[in-house]
Amino acid sequence: MAVRRSKGRMLSIAAVSALFDAIAGVPNASEPVPGLVTGGQPSPQHLAALKQAGCELILDCRDPMEPRPLSEPDEVARAGMDYVVIPVGHTRGEDETLRRIQEVLSANVGKRKVFYHCASGNRVGATLIPYLMLEQEFTEEDAVNAAMRAGARNAELIEWSLEFVKNKLDG
Repeated sequence: MAVRRSKGRMLSIAAVSALFDAIAGVPNASEPVPGLVTGGQPSPQHLAALKQAGCELILDCRDPMEPRPLSEPDEVARAGMDYVVIPVGHTRGEDETLRRIQEVLSANVGKRKVFYHCASGNRVGATLIPYLMLEQEFTEEDAVNAAMRAGARNAELIEWSLEFVKNKLDG
């Protein structure tokens, strides 16, 4: 089975499934590009499986004050992975936040395996759009579809990300 990417390129699902398998059961689990999986809150078992699959970086866009079912920074450290938090709220934020997320993804995806998550996948999906369009050359339609598969449901966050991309391309 293959998935069509922008510019007619095809990706083999088999080539990216080990990392994706590690997050089976995570809400809105998705693998928009090889080496990057996204979704909602992982369990300690997911973190251990991610490490086993070669994941090296957990990018969390939840506010550190949000309730969690586990002490994620401690669990990630115990599993031997790096942990980065870039908080994203449930409404439009500062463009600097999107820039920082894009920067972390650009610096790591393709070099290290990454799991990017929030509570449900909603914020992750929406804030993934700039990276997909600016770095991975997804069309707007493909990026929004990938964001929706990753759990994006908040129109305000999706519009914020699309405006960020437009400003980058126009600027």
